[in-house]
Amino acid sequence: MDETHASCATPAPPGLLAAITADLAAGEDLRALLDRFLGPLVRMADARAGAVRMLSADGERFELVSTLGLPAAVRDSEHLVDRHCGFCGQGVDEVRVVWAEELRGCAARTGADFFGQDCHRVLTVPLQHGGRVLGIYNLFFGERAEPSPAVLALLRSVGELLGLALEKHRLQAENLRATVAQERQAMAAEVHDGVAQNLTFIKMRLPLLRDAIQAGNQESALAFLEEVRETLGEAHASLREIITHFRTGIDPRGLGAAFEALAARFTLRTGIPLRVDNRLPALALAETAQAELYHIVQEALANVEHHAGARHGWLTLEGGLGRAEIRIEDDGVGPAAAPAGGGHATSHYGLEIMRERAQRLGGVLSVAARPGGGTAVRCLLPLPAGGSP
Repeated sequence: MDETHASCATPAPPGLLAAITADLAAGEDLRALLDRFLGPLVRMADARAGAVRMLSADGERFELVSTLGLPAAVRDSEHLVDRHCGFCGQGVDEVRVVWAEELRGCAARTGADFFGQDCHRVLTVPLQHGGRVLGIYNLFFGERAEPSPAVLALLRSVGELLGLALEKHRLQAENLRATVAQERQAMAAEVHDGVAQNLTFIKMRLPLLRDAIQAGNQESALAFLEEVRETLGEAHASLREIITHFRTGIDPRGLGAAFEALAARFTLRTGIPLRVDNRLPALALAETAQAELYHIVQEALANVEHHAGARHGWLTLEGGLGRAEIRIEDDGVGPAAAPAGGGHATSHYGLEIMRERAQRLGGVLSVAARPGGGTAVRCLLPLPAGGSP
């Protein structure tokens, strides 16, 4: 090491590690963080240029995410580099600081005269956290330049802190992907339980409306038209709620009133009497939990309407021992009579959505034959403190 030259290196900026730690805690944008601290690192080490590279999600490439002092031709050619390339790959494989003076491979790959003229040595520092390497940073030096041991130790510490920044960024990206997937699934469920059911009913009523018009039966035609108009209004309202609040609304008077209104619309639409026996009139749940439970009942009743061939239906709410039980029963053909997959693609999809909703509430949902004939959908839910009467 050239100690004379090393002594000319810029002293370590005071509080550099503390500043990086503070910005990490504050949740600063990753690229802004890297751009901010690359300059002090280059000056502290008396380097010609610097670069930060992040490993791709599959771990097979380095992506150039921040640079300082590199010629444009080098930046362009180094934007994506094979993860096993030269000293950069060696730094990741061996999880250690690597010096390199043989730069002919870099010069050949980039086609630039930077390597061998302005740059004669390259330092590679792994960015690691918890034993995992997430990237590297490079410092590019002139012919005789080399940082002192104290500066080199600080560069290693900075590598660990920036590794923590990359790990935080990776976890945030994973959480974002999971959140987006959950939101897409939730939106699909909302559309299915609200808009799709309304549109299915309209589709079933339109042929009846057409037949009534062709037969000159004005009274029936007007009745079917009114049903279509009301249902279309409900679909529009549901869609507006989904767009505005990402969920359909619940009657402000509570679940009891919402279920009574749902039962009344069900009977009016299908002609099937639906008896509501609410033994939990003071059931208190969070708004999101109310929406989940409401949609479970709504989907179960849609299956009764479209697949059961029932003459009667029952909706029962009862509880005890810190849990609530919601049953939707009918006297139709029963679950065993339905073809594989629930007899209908949307029915099968609806059943999966019901189960997912129950799981989000910490409960379980089962579908079985009803004693005496028909189907019983049973949802068992734990009641939170203060959730039961």
